[in-house]
Amino acid sequence: MSRVALPLMFLLDAVLVGVFATFGRGAHSEGLGIGQVWGTAWPCLVGLVVGWVVVLATRRDPGTIRSGVLVWVATLVGGMLIRGIGDGRVPHWSFMVVAAIATGVFLLGWRALRAAVSRRRSA
Repeated sequence: MSRVALPLMFLLDAVLVGVFATFGRGAHSEGLGIGQVWGTAWPCLVGLVVGWVVVLATRRDPGTIRSGVLVWVATLVGGMLIRGIGDGRVPHWSFMVVAAIATGVFLLGWRALRAAVSRRRSA
């Protein structure tokens, strides 16, 4: 894997977490300023970084679905824990379900597409 691919994959994941935060704020008619979106996104971004550190420390290809599952779980759990600590309460279960589905689609979707393209090229 090239040195350029790793930062681009991380950037893609980070942008998709930002998109998730933006869509969520928009769905609840909340402000969409940079600071407001950042305030919503940063807990999940911390989880994302933790997931990436684990993937890279174990020398896995971060672009695989298997690594994506690890990044996704770290993003979700980290985000919910930090958010819960900040709010002093556990996030509502419906929020956790929506966050799990949306971040799963985003963080695993591009990896699944990458795997499909790779299989098609080698066939």
